[in-house]
Amino acid sequence: MADEARRHWLKAALAGAGGLILAACSRTDRQAATQSLLAAGEAITHKVHRTIIPRSALAREFAPSSISSDFKANGTIRPQTPEYLALVADGFMTWRLLVDGLVDRPLALDLGQLRGEPARTQITRHDCVEGWSGIAQWSGARLGPLLDKAGLKPNARYVVFHCADDLAGSADGRDRYYESIDLVDAYHPQTILAYDMNGAPLGVPHGAPVRLRVERQLGYKQAKYVMRIEVVESLAHIGAGRGGFWEDRGYDWYAGV
Repeated sequence: MADEARRHWLKAALAGAGGLILAACSRTDRQAATQSLLAAGEAITHKVHRTIIPRSALAREFAPSSISSDFKANGTIRPQTPEYLALVADGFMTWRLLVDGLVDRPLALDLGQLRGEPARTQITRHDCVEGWSGIAQWSGARLGPLLDKAGLKPNARYVVFHCADDLAGSADGRDRYYESIDLVDAYHPQTILAYDMNGAPLGVPHGAPVRLRVERQLGYKQAKYVMRIEVVESLAHIGAGRGGFWEDRGYDWYAGV
């Protein structure tokens, strides 16, 4: 509750400051001023979350009786790239999860190997920025131990998830979905690479064979169809440099709930 109250106060303060700044700006400058204010608000929210909420604090977990009867499959529900369709056709037998970038021991894990990594099962609520929620049970490999297995280099700062879905429909793949989190969220105990949903293998509409679950952030951070995990020092060279497909289009990078 304290965090929520602080966020409301910060938003009100930023809104007031924004009115003063925009009143002093020309029409040409207003868009840039607004974007600057939004970026400042995101940075403050991120800092408040990190300051007030313990790094290991868990998102609420629910009883099996709370699982939603119809969990919405949002965004892409069946990527149409030839590579992904071939994976679906062979039951993901040839799928490999690549873990590379700033690591000492790059990995290429098939689904069976990933299922053999340290795992966690959790029943959590998915909150979408569009306003809907759903509760599901997720089982998957914990990201932290997987990163330890690869061995992070000293300058590692972020983890980027490269995906098979292409929401923008670009023929050359430049608009493939991607997301990123920092190492605090990467090592959170509830951050998993989910391969099961509600006790069964993850279906294609929900991100098969593997999707990210980072339970203390909004739904667009829960990247589906994960193909590669890249550890980086900076996000500036990936996509438009804001850390994710939707972030490059104006969403906040830090989507804490």
